Amino acid sequence: MNFVEFPDREVMLLDLANKIAGELRAALEVEDRVSFCVPGGTTPGPVFDILSGVSLDWGRVDVLLNDERWVPESSERSNTALLKRRLLVGQALAARLIPLHRDVPTPEEGLPGLMPAVEAALPLNVLLLGMGTDMHTASLFPGADQLELGLSEDAPTLLAMRAPGAGEPRITLSAKALKTAISTHILITGAEKRAALERAETLSEIEAPVRAFLADATVHWAP
Repeated sequence: MNFVEFPDREVMLLDLANKIAGELRAALEVEDRVSFCVPGGTTPGPVFDILSGVSLDWGRVDVLLNDERWVPESSERSNTALLKRRLLVGQALAARLIPLHRDVPTPEEGLPGLMPAVEAALPLNVLLLGMGTDMHTASLFPGADQLELGLSEDAPTLLAMRAPGAGEPRITLSAKALKTAISTHILITGAEKRAALERAETLSEIEAPVRAFLADATVHWAP
């Protein structure tokens, strides 16, 4: 794991946005289309704000979420809605969003229609992950009903996930799909998450799913 510590969040978020922009720009020089996979939640919002104003050939960028809550876009819990407010605006409005939600009752019913576009975006060029204090990442939660499958080498690209700490049912990229990324970044802030990260290094992937990604990731942390 490459751990990078910053003195404050503003410096970290700007540095991370610049790194991601550089990686996307380099990938666009050699590929017709590139993929950028991102988390929901509030922490990466400022990174999205910066990236949305960056001059890139966004029309050749596929953007997809790591995971999504199975809620409509009208819900304040929708990661898709957050992405449309914070990243897919300005210059980045030209990017193509690969959806992780359909207007059907359950994620299981939505999977067949969502899978082909996600699989077409693999391998991922740039992956940005978050991490909860419970050491989950994407919707790979400790104690989740399909966690063992989600972490396995035989996992499908997408799967439905339910967990005690997750609230709504979720849909998530599997670890196998996420680990296709050429470049992986993990963004965390605060002492509690740093302690959780350090603990994750001592636990199994089942106990701390984020551990599945640490060997190949750059972790960006600020107080």
